[in-house]
Amino acid sequence: MITLDNVTLTYPDGASRLVAVDGVSLTARPGTVTGITGPSGSGKSSLLAIAATLIRPDSGRVMIGDTDASALDAAEATALRRERIGIVFQQSNLIASLTAREQLEVMDHLGGRRSGRRDTAARRARALELLEAVGLAGQADKRPSQLSGGQMQRINIARALMHDPEVLLVDEPTSALDQERGAEIIALIGRLTRERGTATMLVTHDLSHLDALEQSIRVVDGRIAERTTADPAAVSAGAPGHTHRAEPVGSRIAV
Repeated sequence: MITLDNVTLTYPDGASRLVAVDGVSLTARPGTVTGITGPSGSGKSSLLAIAATLIRPDSGRVMIGDTDASALDAAEATALRRERIGIVFQQSNLIASLTAREQLEVMDHLGGRRSGRRDTAARRARALELLEAVGLAGQADKRPSQLSGGQMQRINIARALMHDPEVLLVDEPTSALDQERGAEIIALIGRLTRERGTATMLVTHDLSHLDALEQSIRVVDGRIAERTTADPAAVSAGAPGHTHRAEPVGSRIAV
């Protein structure tokens, strides 16, 4: 589980400071996807960066399970990300010279999780298992130039799951995909979240995907303006089943 507790983030803006995130409280629970939407410049990406421990908030707490990540120093935050947080960036940033399987293996190797011949075999088995989970079992030996945009994004997702994180943070995974491929990626993230019990936060600009998420928030000027919750059974079944409740801009909503 990941909880943002009354987090605020500001940036220097001349003689004053610009408020990017303003007193947001938010909880994403294991096995569910929380969508984060809002207009450009509303604070969505800043909120995700705080959750990822890439930026320390000015105030408030970021709880990963029972760990206060906002109190960690830089080295401790890096270790936390390697061990407990998976991040899917907007661009897949795959290494051109590596195969799909090697893209995953190198992440495990860089994390220092396994070394030695026996551990190398475990790393390969883990990579192949995840490629199968994202529907790419037959593409393990292909390089990025041989793959479609949707396939590369699937590798991006599998790579983020390589170290079995408890929190998965996803930034605009469908921005470079058409509507059909985008819907497939959102459905894949939802399925993997439920199967693997991750607490997933997903930033998206495409409101057509919200029916596939257990809950979502709309951010305006750094504050939560609205939330949408869904019937979990309806989400699992792929059917629309949301109930809506709008809150005034400036309220803090825990979901």
